[in-house]
Amino acid sequence: MATTASSRFSELSRATSVRQVRLVCGIILFAYVVSHFLNHALGNISVDAMEIGVYYHTAFWQFLPVAIVFYAAALTHMGLGVYALYQRRQFRWKTIEPLQLVLGLSIPALIMAHVIGVRLGHTLFGHQKLYPQELYLFFVASNRIWTMTVLLVIAWIHGCIGIYFWLRLKPFFARAAPYLLTAAVLIPTLALLGVYQGGRSIQIEADDGEWRTHNLTRRQLGTTAEAETLDRITGGLTISYVGLLALVLAARGVRGWRERRGGMIALSYGNGKTLRVPKGLSVLEASLRHNVPHASVCGGRARCSTCRIRIIGDHGTLPEPSQREAFVLTRVGTTDPSIRLACQLRPDSDLSFFQLFTPQTLSAGGQASTSARIGQERYLVSLFVDMRGSTQLAEKRLPFDTVFIVNRFLGAVSQAVIENGGQPNQFVGDGMLALFGLTADPQTACRQALKAVAGIAANIDELNELLSHDLRQPIRFGIGVHGGEVIIGDIGYRDHIVFTALGDAVNVAARLQDMTKTLSCEAIVSEEVRRTGGLADDSLPQQEVAIRGRDEPMAVRVVADARGLAALVDHGARVAA
Repeated sequence: MATTASSRFSELSRATSVRQVRLVCGIILFAYVVSHFLNHALGNISVDAMEIGVYYHTAFWQFLPVAIVFYAAALTHMGLGVYALYQRRQFRWKTIEPLQLVLGLSIPALIMAHVIGVRLGHTLFGHQKLYPQELYLFFVASNRIWTMTVLLVIAWIHGCIGIYFWLRLKPFFARAAPYLLTAAVLIPTLALLGVYQGGRSIQIEADDGEWRTHNLTRRQLGTTAEAETLDRITGGLTISYVGLLALVLAARGVRGWRERRGGMIALSYGNGKTLRVPKGLSVLEASLRHNVPHASVCGGRARCSTCRIRIIGDHGTLPEPSQREAFVLTRVGTTDPSIRLACQLRPDSDLSFFQLFTPQTLSAGGQASTSARIGQERYLVSLFVDMRGSTQLAEKRLPFDTVFIVNRFLGAVSQAVIENGGQPNQFVGDGMLALFGLTADPQTACRQALKAVAGIAANIDELNELLSHDLRQPIRFGIGVHGGEVIIGDIGYRDHIVFTALGDAVNVAARLQDMTKTLSCEAIVSEEVRRTGGLADDSLPQQEVAIRGRDEPMAVRVVADARGLAALVDHGARVAA
């Protein structure tokens, strides 16, 4: 148990990068911003509604465990933002990235006065500033409402950009995008209108002497001396923060100077193009700095592997892969030490390499130069089916007759796949790869694939009966089914691009299909698909088989007669219900 927990923690630490820590902290802060904006939106009802809302808002966010997490996230996010300013060497991936960084770095300076006036004023002097007092200070006592409006807009845009970068590679993003855009527009609009309506109400009530007596007391606003103390603290912290940013910019200059003095290295792209760049740049940063097309779906965040390169020649002198780089390469099944991530590799000597993904398909900004779909990682069920005896069939028939029969076979298979919610994907000779789960959850995808196997068998029976006068022997087939995480996207070159899936699950399904010959069965289903699809443990005979490329044998279920699978799936669904 301890070993398992230790291995899981080790894998989690390898999978975690600085950007992911910043993302988690940013999500926590964005949740606070959404809560605060919804509270502001209550001003469209009344100031009293805002005060009721802020009671529940503060009760949650000032609950000690939540407060500790929130303030830790705020400090970590700000620190990592400053670190990103120092670390980032190239800002030309896309305008939106430097915009997000600039907006994020401006937030602490803009929010300093508000945080110190409310939170530190309460801690040091016991001030009780709530919506009436804050709106009075914004709309009546001073003209700070414009500063606060700018802060609200900047914080919201910064958070939305971060959410976009996080979700854009998720499989559901295309469907969720219209709803997310609606929320991104409505929430800040309602919040700003709420603040405006609340401010107008306070402007009217501020003329009432009794209202002033009850809402502008020393306990609520403090004395002039206390206000001056808070202003001095605000000024000192703001100057310190600006000084920190200036120090980081100076450190960037010193680093650039040292790199230039440290010498230049040559990067050879394997196509005759060579760049001379300072030591310390990653290969991807060097490509972007010199406008060399380089595929990178995630924008250099080590969240994908599309920037992969293969080193030509000696790779023993290169820096060791970081934990994050090693994790990504392991996930895509790469054990070759000559394959590295261009966004993570920072060579300190001359390097020759070639890119594994064509930059014409994926640009470094993460946008396809055509209408190509970018890679996504998701759970799919792969079904490989192959027609048996097609070689002998071709030897005894005219070419046109052979093509006719093979097309009828593939048509029967495709019909069963489509009827059960799958998608025919690749046709290779007399075989086909079908994918399930592009629009369904894993359990549904497994059941669809199992029903499709039964449908294929039924359709081939009908085809054999239809062609019985022309076939010496009935058409036979073999099917392999396996499910797991794969990468889906457009693969190819220029006008020869196809949508397909890549990954271990696809390879295993193809090898299971090959094994139907030796095991003399119609289909082999992996234990993963059987279990996820909800079939009973004793529904199909189990066998362990050796899979090429795997160290340990794999448990599979042998299907002698594929026609009965539909009944097994329906029975399993009824039992689960």
